Amino acid sequence: MFRMTHQPLSSPPAQPSRRLFLRRAAHLALAGAALPLASQSALASLPDARSLALDHTHTHERIALVYAVGGQYVPAALGTLNHFLRDHYLGDVGLIDPQLFDLLYGLKQVLGAGQSFQVISGYRCPTTNATLRSTRGGGVARHSLHMEGKAIDIRLPGVPLSELRDAALSLRGGGVGYYPGEQFVHVDTGRVRNW
Repeated sequence: MFRMTHQPLSSPPAQPSRRLFLRRAAHLALAGAALPLASQSALASLPDARSLALDHTHTHERIALVYAVGGQYVPAALGTLNHFLRDHYLGDVGLIDPQLFDLLYGLKQVLGAGQSFQVISGYRCPTTNATLRSTRGGGVARHSLHMEGKAIDIRLPGVPLSELRDAALSLRGGGVGYYPGEQFVHVDTGRVRNW
């Protein structure tokens, strides 16, 4: 930690040595790098913190973080989640509806689940959506909510897919699609419906 010292106005300020300057700059860089970790630790200790853990089945990335505290979303966490849920085909990053994270958190609560959700698909750019529509035999909607960052396809290890679907339906937070053949449940923040 730096201390400020007061010098008389008549004397010129002391010039720190280059070595001291570099040492202080290195300490600041390390402190800045640790800040996100410290912030997440501090947030996680709050009683009204909402957290998620996700594993992406295509990128093989994993993430666990506090995304909201009380009624406030954590902007840095939302940015991290936007990147994590990017279009895994082209790498485009979209803006994910924070209510989608609330829906996942609600599912975690209803199921009493502590494990990570496996993500099959998050954001999908229009180009990817069009390509999938033309190659998947009509299984992809023309105006998919994935393109608006309002949909995610998931599964939860150890939880039967039908149980995950039923939990999602009980929340009435949006659309729920059941895909037992492909082993995932689609949830979105659109109008309440199911298929």
